[in-house]
Amino acid sequence: MRIQTGHGTIPLITLIGIWSISALNALPGLAVSPILGKLSAIFPHSTELDIQMLSSLPSLLIIPFILLAGKLTERVNFIRLLQAGLAIFALSGVLYLLSGQMWQLIAVSALLGVGSGLIVPLSTGLISKYFVGSYRVKQFGLSSAITNITLVVATAVTGYLAEVNWHLPFVVYLLPIISLVLSVYLQRSMASEGSTSLTNDKAPADKEEDVDTGNSKYGIHIRHLAGIMGVYGLATFLVLVVSFNLPFLMEEYHFTSGNSGIMISLFFLAIMTPGFFLNRIVGTLKEKTKFYSFLSIGIGLALIWISPKEWVIAPGCILVGLGYGIIQPMLYDKTTQTALPQKTTLALAFVMMMNYLAILLYPFIGDFLQWVFHTQSQEFPFIFNLLITVGTFFWAYRCRDTFLFNDQLK
Repeated sequence: MRIQTGHGTIPLITLIGIWSISALNALPGLAVSPILGKLSAIFPHSTELDIQMLSSLPSLLIIPFILLAGKLTERVNFIRLLQAGLAIFALSGVLYLLSGQMWQLIAVSALLGVGSGLIVPLSTGLISKYFVGSYRVKQFGLSSAITNITLVVATAVTGYLAEVNWHLPFVVYLLPIISLVLSVYLQRSMASEGSTSLTNDKAPADKEEDVDTGNSKYGIHIRHLAGIMGVYGLATFLVLVVSFNLPFLMEEYHFTSGNSGIMISLFFLAIMTPGFFLNRIVGTLKEKTKFYSFLSIGIGLALIWISPKEWVIAPGCILVGLGYGIIQPMLYDKTTQTALPQKTTLALAFVMMMNYLAILLYPFIGDFLQWVFHTQSQEFPFIFNLLITVGTFFWAYRCRDTFLFNDQLK
């Protein structure tokens, strides 16, 4: 079976290989979450700093290695770089299972961040190299959906495995072995197809038609890229309030952790859903796509804030997730229009970095804002993010015809 790309076809096994890499983007830090509450008992001599490093070190190291991977794609064979990242990722999974001391887990977490950082921009980079136009938009949507499906399923699985043995959640970090095997088929299919080389060769002319670099000597439209990075970082910051703050808000409302877990699962499932229908959504909303997406986030945050009832909070979480689930892949697609083909993965690396940067900075920004406004209210983060969202969707409507916000399919 062969898959249409917009300027030809590729084997299904090639696309499955790309999808498998997208699935890995959700994994860093996932296996640690179910055992965070047990670590003090498992390692009685560990400090709070040790536990914080174990959970945050992968994200911290992912950021520079995302940028390094993006830059290396200009000089290093794409598939070899991918295989190196997958091998490091899988090795960290093996070492996690063998580690029995806190310092070992921390060291392996650093290795995990390196491996993950190297592969994060390559899944979207592969999509941008193989697909064009509406086919590319569809694949970015599916890639985002697969990432979030993996997140939901793997969260449930690691939670169950943690009840059996604290080592077992780290088994999910062995999944890159599957992608490593598929990368061999990816390499073979590329060679047999005689398709565009994934080093720094020129892409077909039809892939350059919608690229505007602003005559930049770097081959990337810096101003457009900075705008995309800003919107992606802002959108990510706005929706992180659900995963970071909702459990505390629901605890204040006297709900159990199981209730908040269900709400957060609905949030991630909602992020996943638009990816399956992205072309149809964008074809309908056109230049108002991001306006309606931010409006959805705003209404969702308002629903979560205004009522301490599950039947109101649940649709709020869904609306926040739906809005973000549209914005994320559309910003990836916009990024491909800002850079020459040989620079596209580097541009995508800068954009994808904003996701991890927002996750890393969110707790510090939240604490700072609560200090500035002299409040410890669990409702404050939702009110603050709602106000920012209101300003953002008015901005998106006013600038709906600009490059940054106009998402009409070509």
